Amino acid sequence: MSVRILALVGSLRAGSHNRQLAEAAVKFAPEGSDIEIFEGLADIPFYNEDIDVEGSVPAAAAKLRAAAGEADGFLFFSPEYNGTIPAVLKNAIDWLSRPYGASGFGGKPVVVVGTAYGQFGGVWAQDEARKAVGIAGGKVIEELKLSIPGSVVRFAETHPSEDAEVVAQLTEVLSQLKGHAGEAVAA
Repeated sequence: MSVRILALVGSLRAGSHNRQLAEAAVKFAPEGSDIEIFEGLADIPFYNEDIDVEGSVPAAAAKLRAAAGEADGFLFFSPEYNGTIPAVLKNAIDWLSRPYGASGFGGKPVVVVGTAYGQFGGVWAQDEARKAVGIAGGKVIEELKLSIPGSVVRFAETHPSEDAEVVAQLTEVLSQLKGHAGEAVAA
């Protein structure tokens, strides 16, 4: 049985290096795992309890919740915007944290990785994402981290899937996430 990992990318830009890193994760997914990049974060309205009403949840938010329900684990790709998590990623976490007591994360394993232009590779944003998703009900795997600095220069002419160092680090993270997700399925 294959474990299903739902990938959420915190950048909406078509040429985003975090999107490319997510594509590399799909390409190098370990045998026995399926990584799906969720499409449609830009279509989800900002979380508002007035519109989160049974029977009338916005279609894009319902699609995210359904995809999360089918996932055995989560892989977040977070760039850093002004020292913190991108709004689109935080909004997804907010939608998945509701309804209260029925989190879409359901204690499933979550890993946060990413790349950013700065010298620390988006560490602040990734830490904020870990904090938010942990509060929202995800089982954050704290020891699994990958922060790649200098994205604009490093990936100017090279896709992350062609960078041997990145591929080796990403493959290790994916292998361990698969193990955690497999344990969660078996439990």
